[in-house]
Amino acid sequence: MQKLIECVPNFSEGRDMGVIKQITDAIEAVDGVKLLDVDPGKATNRTVVTFVGDQDAVVEGAFQAIKKAYEVIDMSKHSGEHPRFGATDVCPFIPISGASMQDCIDCAHRLGKRVGEELGLSGYFYENAATKKDRKNLATVRSGEYEGIAKKIQNKNWTVDYGPNEFNPKYGLTAIGARDFLVAYNVNLNTTSTRRANAIAFDVRENGRIKRKGNKVGGEILRDKKGDAIRIPGMLKAVKAIGWYIEEYGVAQISMNLTNISITSVHEAFDAVCESAQKRGMRVSGSELVGLIPLNAMLDAGRHYLKKQKRSLGVSESELIKIAIKSMGLDELGPFDPAQKIIEYKLKGADAKLLVDNDLVAFADETASESPAPGGGSISAYLGVLGASLGTMVANLSSHKRGWDKKWEFYSKWAQVGQKSKEELLFLVDEDTRAFTKIMDAFRLPKGSAEEKKARSEAIQSATKYAIEIPFQVMKKSFESMEMMKAMAEEGLAASVSDAGVGALCARSAVMGAFLNVKINAGDLKDKKYVAKVLKEGKKIEREAIKMEKEILKIVEAKIG
Repeated sequence: MQKLIECVPNFSEGRDMGVIKQITDAIEAVDGVKLLDVDPGKATNRTVVTFVGDQDAVVEGAFQAIKKAYEVIDMSKHSGEHPRFGATDVCPFIPISGASMQDCIDCAHRLGKRVGEELGLSGYFYENAATKKDRKNLATVRSGEYEGIAKKIQNKNWTVDYGPNEFNPKYGLTAIGARDFLVAYNVNLNTTSTRRANAIAFDVRENGRIKRKGNKVGGEILRDKKGDAIRIPGMLKAVKAIGWYIEEYGVAQISMNLTNISITSVHEAFDAVCESAQKRGMRVSGSELVGLIPLNAMLDAGRHYLKKQKRSLGVSESELIKIAIKSMGLDELGPFDPAQKIIEYKLKGADAKLLVDNDLVAFADETASESPAPGGGSISAYLGVLGASLGTMVANLSSHKRGWDKKWEFYSKWAQVGQKSKEELLFLVDEDTRAFTKIMDAFRLPKGSAEEKKARSEAIQSATKYAIEIPFQVMKKSFESMEMMKAMAEEGLAASVSDAGVGALCARSAVMGAFLNVKINAGDLKDKKYVAKVLKEGKKIEREAIKMEKEILKIVEAKIG
């Protein structure tokens, strides 16, 4: 598996798009790099750039970006709301897929070495790439900001980690690090007061606030036996926050870095700010996501707010995202486009269009064309999709029936089962076509020498085995979904019982159709032991599906009368 690493450099320029474009052009010129997001802020005068690639590509992309930023940004003329100390202020590496934190640490140290030796620029390593314990925290590393660099680096405890230990007025310093996925998230308030916004920030952030005598503002700071200030912890772990006023929008915000969303999620942070704001006589009006967010974070938020409303959680991915956007007001300051803001969607980008992305007419036309794929395997999978979708519909409709409010969780759980089946089968629609393509590709391999013939034969057998496994999975998933149809026929909305029946018919047909594809592909496989096992299991699933269909239809017919 390719090691995919994300790099999110922050540049101290958010107003001159020409300057920003030069930096992003330098990144995109690197082979193997994919630019995902460019998020400039006028008030902060800062741009957050996100790109991904393998280890070598992201290091080269980051190096070229830092080099270009040195050429086009003059820190001696910079001003903005956000803390900063360099033209490329921070440059973290984040593991995304197949990569470890150690891989990212290696990237950070390789980049720092190159920046120091080849560009003569300086800075510190932070978070997991830190070489000293007191340099892990970015806020500590950046303390004093640009204006305090000259004095700071003279302190022996703050000698730079790479590059010359000298103040470069034009460039400043760069913090290069390795960290977990961080979500930069701002919550908007119905106030213009930075002081009041900071009070909320102190309430919610992990570091909290300094404890004072009598808990009075400006009161004497209370200290422990070592002389360190005692702190009152905030509401949320793994959260850094400050309050500021954004003139561009005319509102104060709580600006947060959620450093580990598995500890504190985006929706938990939003709710905590809402709670604190209400206690202090203010109201949250919406929020803003800076950069990208993982898909699961949005889906979890959608489920959270549906659960609070006692509504079924078994809705589509797009519906969950819509609920999350509206619940947290992510579109208050501007449109929130999931295709541009969710990392998995952004990575998918302009990839080849899937069969399931077609409309119904286009799907039918493609099936009816002279192309051998999609064929019976994909159609069987899609029959399974339709069956699971109908069963899920009955569950969702039942969860909203007047008088059944106490049963919403029962129907919600079944709807979630249905959504899972639907998503798995949707994947198999296209995967069946990809399996066919693998066979065709294997047959096109050269067969001149004995080694080539052997390799070709092995590739054909491997692809054929995969072409058996995919429709076999369709059989299993479609049959599993029938349990939901039976539950909905028995306990779902009476007016929709026929839909549960049609769902069962689709699922049974999906099982039988997929089994035909298993059998036709099994004829070309040399591994007869595997074939015998699959055919035996397939026959059992087919029998059980036909039996289940009859049971469901009996219930349906009885209720229809």
